[in-house]
Amino acid sequence: MRHRKQGRKLGRTTAHREAMFANMTAALIKHEQIKTTLPKAKELRPIVEKLVTLSRRGPSDLHARRQALAQVKDDTQVRKLFDVLGPRYAERPGGYTRVLKAGFRFGDHAPMAFIEFVDRDEDAKGLDSGQTAEDEESGA
Repeated sequence: MRHRKQGRKLGRTTAHREAMFANMTAALIKHEQIKTTLPKAKELRPIVEKLVTLSRRGPSDLHARRQALAQVKDDTQVRKLFDVLGPRYAERPGGYTRVLKAGFRFGDHAPMAFIEFVDRDEDAKGLDSGQTAEDEESGA
């Protein structure tokens, strides 16, 4: 019986799932919007919401910063979480992210979704995410 067992397993081992959500959380903090499957987005939302709530304690709270670092494992993104996102959502009582359905994936017809921060920075989208079209044209 699975009574009181919460969360989806997503066909992965526990270690794989924790690593996947740590990477997805870092990507969401970095780009402020990512596209993934709908079940993954729905599972990621409470993880990110709790981290933003931690970051609202302020950049001087070392214990909160270490708790976030244990989850995200990327110092640069934890710094952004505490320096940018925490102050941005300081007055908001919750609901920092939204999940928007985005149709179905071509190959396997999996339901896709965007998960993004409410009041996100539009310029953060695609930031440092690899080679861009301009880089390919210039031969860099």
